[in-house]
Amino acid sequence: MKFITFLEEKIFFILFQIILISIVAGILYIVHIPVYYIVVASLLLMLAVMLYLFFDYLYHIRNYKRIVTLVDNLEEKYLISEILNKPIGLENQAYYYVLKQSCKAMNDKIGILEKDFVDYKEYIESFVHEIKTPIAALSLAYDNKKEFALKREIDKINELTEQILFYARSNYTEKDYFVTELNLEEVVHRVVLKYRHYLLNKKIQLDIHNLDSNVYTDEKWLLFILSQIIQNCIKYLDKQDKTIEIYSQNNKNNIVLSIKDNGCGIKESDLKRVCEKGFTGSNRKKESATGMGLYLSNKLCKTLGLSLEINSIKNEYTQVNIIFPKNSVTNF
Repeated sequence: MKFITFLEEKIFFILFQIILISIVAGILYIVHIPVYYIVVASLLLMLAVMLYLFFDYLYHIRNYKRIVTLVDNLEEKYLISEILNKPIGLENQAYYYVLKQSCKAMNDKIGILEKDFVDYKEYIESFVHEIKTPIAALSLAYDNKKEFALKREIDKINELTEQILFYARSNYTEKDYFVTELNLEEVVHRVVLKYRHYLLNKKIQLDIHNLDSNVYTDEKWLLFILSQIIQNCIKYLDKQDKTIEIYSQNNKNNIVLSIKDNGCGIKESDLKRVCEKGFTGSNRKKESATGMGLYLSNKLCKTLGLSLEINSIKNEYTQVNIIFPKNSVTNF
């Protein structure tokens, strides 16, 4: 707030002081005080009023900056009413009361919403755990009967329920991960084995090499991330000769795991959006896409201290890189 603006707010106070000084000057003139002394006294009184207004302005500016700093430094800004001092003045106290009541109502509402969210999350997790048992039984039964078409459908159901579970937990990964040393070749082998029927059915050729590297991360979350990426590769391979290449690069500061397919690729305009929640792209099979796989993968990578990069040229290839910083275990 500028000083001029502050004076505009005090216009009635200033007018009152001018009228008061004029009355005093008139009384002094009536009692035959020399005009020179009356003018000097009036000027001194006006100077005193201006000095008072200036110091009052500095006081308000200091309080303004203090409150702004408090708000900026407060992580949970809806608690601001708890740390503000009760102001002086009836109008300021009225605003303070309104702020206190508003924050209290909002905090009560947030508490109810948080409780509802936790209850919903716990229900989803319980439901997924319960339903995975009959799904696993059906998958095993169809596998034993060599009914691979039905098994693939059951596996799709299992993947969707697993995605629901990981989505429900994605905001609480810090309570659910355990960092260990993992060999990339072993992890990739487990994911490839999981999708062997899809790979064989679509006659997809695998080129797996240079995976003899160890990384530090959570095994369960990494398996999920790789599963989502491999699913996308399988889903969008549309050429006669389908290939998926998986390899790693051991650099000075990081290890990069790359998964590259020669599928339909991604439009350049869509590349920046493929990790957005629910985004399925403009050149992909939307009827078979959920827009959640890469969103969850990117979100979990950030939580685990990893980076997810996607490069693609339409109708040529798509390459997903997972970057593992070296010595990142110390960050956990």
